[in-house]
Amino acid sequence: PRINCMYKEIIINVLQSVGKSCLLLQFTDKRFQPVHDLTIGVEFGARMITIDGKQIKLQIWDTVIYIIYTSFSHFIRVKPGICACFNRRDTFNHLTTWLEDARQHSNSNMVIMLIGNKSDLESRREVKKEEGEAFAREHGLIFMETSAKTASNVEEAFINTAKEIYEKIQEGVFDINNEANGIKIGPQHPTTNSTLSGSQGGQQAGGGCC
Repeated sequence: PRINCMYKEIIINVLQSVGKSCLLLQFTDKRFQPVHDLTIGVEFGARMITIDGKQIKLQIWDTVIYIIYTSFSHFIRVKPGICACFNRRDTFNHLTTWLEDARQHSNSNMVIMLIGNKSDLESRREVKKEEGEAFAREHGLIFMETSAKTASNVEEAFINTAKEIYEKIQEGVFDINNEANGIKIGPQHPTTNSTLSGSQGGQQAGGGCC
């Protein structure tokens, strides 16, 4: 069947003060907010993108995992993709433990994007790009360096994660009929194969989106 619109849910997480909330704001609203309240629970954002001629709604959860650790296993199991962020040596060193926990509780097919954020602060860099690349290769992750301030690679990080999820859907790795995978199929347009457009959870004449 033709798929005109689908949900992809992606968690952005790992530790506090890595700039994950700024990444989310830059991607969804295309703006940078230098002072951001500390994430103490779960924040939410969404944005429509187009992949392979189909509109896809990214549903993005911004959370600090240890705060919801008691429900971590359920929370992460139903997500097809996750973006793990670091920007300092201590947050980078925490990645191995975090990755072990994530893979223990998640779908084995989950796409993981490793993000080295705040790349604009070159003079304060603690982790070399080559270290991030080596860690990603060793653990089978996608890797990108980003800057929420300059918007460098922010778009690419989220869209590349979504593309990896989409490719797994096309290959049959994710069962799109099983919403437990965190993917929902939107209604098909009755007369055209062009994609439906819409805003966050909005609807348009001729059919709802997502």
